[in-house]
Amino acid sequence: MRSLIPLSLLLTVLDTPVHAVVFPFTVRFGHPAPSSLHRRAPVPIGNTGNAQYVSNITIGGVTLPVLLDTGSSDLWVHFPKEVPTMTDTGTEVSLSYAVGKATGHVQLADVSLGSITVQNQAFIHVVDTSTFTSDIHAQGYDGLIGLGPNESSVIRKKMKKADSSNTLVQRVFESNRSTENYITFLLDRKGDPGEQFKGQFTISEIVPGFENITSMPKLDVDKVNRLLKADQHWQALTDEDNGIIGPDGKAVTIDSIVPGAPEGQFVAVVDSGFTFSQVPREVSDAIYGRVRGAYYDEKNEWWLIPCGQYLNISFNFGGRNYPIHPLDVVDDNFSKVDPTGKKVCIGAFQPITSAFSVLGHYDMILGMSFLRNAYTLLDFGDWIKNSADKEHPYIQMASLTNVEAARQDFIQVRLGGNASAIDDARWTLLPVDQMQHSPISAEEKKKKYQEMILSRWPYIFVGCLALVLIMIGLCVWKCCCKRRGNNANAAGGSTKKGFFSRGGGDSGKGDHLESAPRDSYAPLGGERSVGDLSKNPFSTPNSSHYNLNSPSQHHLNSPSGYDFQHAAPPYTAYPPDYGSGPRQSGYQDNRH
Repeated sequence: MRSLIPLSLLLTVLDTPVHAVVFPFTVRFGHPAPSSLHRRAPVPIGNTGNAQYVSNITIGGVTLPVLLDTGSSDLWVHFPKEVPTMTDTGTEVSLSYAVGKATGHVQLADVSLGSITVQNQAFIHVVDTSTFTSDIHAQGYDGLIGLGPNESSVIRKKMKKADSSNTLVQRVFESNRSTENYITFLLDRKGDPGEQFKGQFTISEIVPGFENITSMPKLDVDKVNRLLKADQHWQALTDEDNGIIGPDGKAVTIDSIVPGAPEGQFVAVVDSGFTFSQVPREVSDAIYGRVRGAYYDEKNEWWLIPCGQYLNISFNFGGRNYPIHPLDVVDDNFSKVDPTGKKVCIGAFQPITSAFSVLGHYDMILGMSFLRNAYTLLDFGDWIKNSADKEHPYIQMASLTNVEAARQDFIQVRLGGNASAIDDARWTLLPVDQMQHSPISAEEKKKKYQEMILSRWPYIFVGCLALVLIMIGLCVWKCCCKRRGNNANAAGGSTKKGFFSRGGGDSGKGDHLESAPRDSYAPLGGERSVGDLSKNPFSTPNSSHYNLNSPSQHHLNSPSGYDFQHAAPPYTAYPPDYGSGPRQSGYQDNRH
């Protein structure tokens, strides 16, 4: 995934004094290093106004800057000038992102990242990039490299899972299966006077000075349910009932939209392709809705707030707290002004709308505004087949932000070094009952309804299937009951046997009931009622005659339509004496 920053917004960054600066971007391998690979040399990385991070990659001898995107898995490029020699597979692939798409033919060529070279690597050559965004070259990049799971690769699916169609990172790990299968990245923050490091990317090695990341909680990325392997992301669960801490120091508690999420937890995707993090609308409102002078920009779907507003928020994962630098909560990189011409800043944690298009698989996307605050390790584990690394894939994050130091940075940058200004009454939050709420558009309501239905379709399907099976079962049972009733009536009209008699003849020694020979059934006579049966002179107090009003004899009013009470039989019934033995009955309709 990647958020699409409008070109006009990027140009405001490029035109300001805080323009792109190239920092060293080091790729490293741990020990033992692959024999065919050498220790990584520094690779240039560009940070354009904290809005996008790019690194150089060489394809067929042509070097291009590409975006680093942990939210997708495929590599695509556009050659603005020289087009290298490459092999066209004839397969066309279209990659869809949160906004925009990239379409082209899959090509094969040698691809190098630093001093690593992978031969015949599959990638997409995009000729027309207008469907992704306008003039990507003017924005400082010519493609995108996905750092997500191999299973999510669209190229791999289109190429029938051929080895050459695996992702670049997958093939690097496969070249030496004795190394650990992880990558790490450290994103720098422009305009922060207190930051002491530069951006780096590593493979199977920890950035020196950040070794504590290996002691951080391992957040299992497979823990949350997903419909398909292609839906797999670098995702993790927040802590229960404490996942997001708002600016008032209290947890923001709402329900997850993910059907498989545990109670009280959010599903968060780690995605370096998003400039602004995407959070549930209620969370974004809780962060910015109580700020004095804040208002919601419906066109761009973000909050605009006074740049001097200090907000302290944090996230909790695996029992660890990850504070967000106030310079990242209130973004001042895009030179925005309100209708009166007064400078304003963007709330960098926007209401999410893209989650509705992926069937509710996650609640939020933690992009650059979050990732600048955590050195991040992504372990591919047993996604790499036949590897020595047998662990489940996981995420580890080491916090980079010290709350007090970040406060001092904010005072220096936004308040001109005036420490007392941060406590001015104009920066105090409004009461909860005065909190503003961002409006939900009709289109978003529609998407939300669709998401609610589509994300729960397995449960709806199972429920409908169960209902159909129950209805079929009832129909079958009804038919069987009717057939048994018809058979019982047919047998009663054709045989010449009495109801039952005690086995063993006249000796009375039989212990079971069996049919007794009889000339015919003796139906009720003339106008006699059911009650008249009790007047039978042959009946005795010990006789077990048939009572048509007895619940056990409902079968006599059978579905066949024969009415015993109004028939006019020529004979009197002489039911035999059953004694104290058990009564045996034929068809019984249990409908009451």
